[in-house]
Amino acid sequence: MNVYDFDNTIYEGDSTKDFYIFSLKRHKKILLLLPSLAFAFIKYYVFNSGSKTQFKEKMYRFLSYCDIEKDVKDFWGTHKNNIKDFYINQKKADDVIISASPEFLLKPLESEFPFTVIASKVNSKSGKYDGVNCYWDEKVRRFYEIYPDGEIDEFYSDHYSDLPLAKISKRAFIVDGDKIIDWDFNRKFSPRI
Repeated sequence: MNVYDFDNTIYEGDSTKDFYIFSLKRHKKILLLLPSLAFAFIKYYVFNSGSKTQFKEKMYRFLSYCDIEKDVKDFWGTHKNNIKDFYINQKKADDVIISASPEFLLKPLESEFPFTVIASKVNSKSGKYDGVNCYWDEKVRRFYEIYPDGEIDEFYSDHYSDLPLAKISKRAFIVDGDKIIDWDFNRKFSPRI
């Protein structure tokens, strides 16, 4: 099977960011949360305090203003064309997407594309995580939880933060825009969980 990261890998851009902007345009009350989001951003990214999961839970508070089922459906009605051609041209029936993006956002794509989604379990109403962000080693744990004997033929990601998945794959690639290059296993990367 082939495994792919989603954002900036097979999807042009960051789907969570795009959905946030899409929701902000529809639900202006989300603006009320900007001060707390700015504080959480500064705390995590500037002062290196707290976890990525804690930061994202603050950001996902915007979901309480959304009509999730309708908004997600409408979002993909206008954004599924962001799926890159390279993926469309090589997709297979047993593909797996493993992403830090929220599961409720990516799962609807399973009905349109031949892949299974493994993603962060985020409550679509409260923005709270059920578990931890699907990132770094958590991606490998979640993969083996669903595919205990799974073997990854090819793995694609836009970022070296997916090194744990690359290490368990027969072949691994970095996707840089429309360019696909072999994974550089000599490159150092230290994640911030």
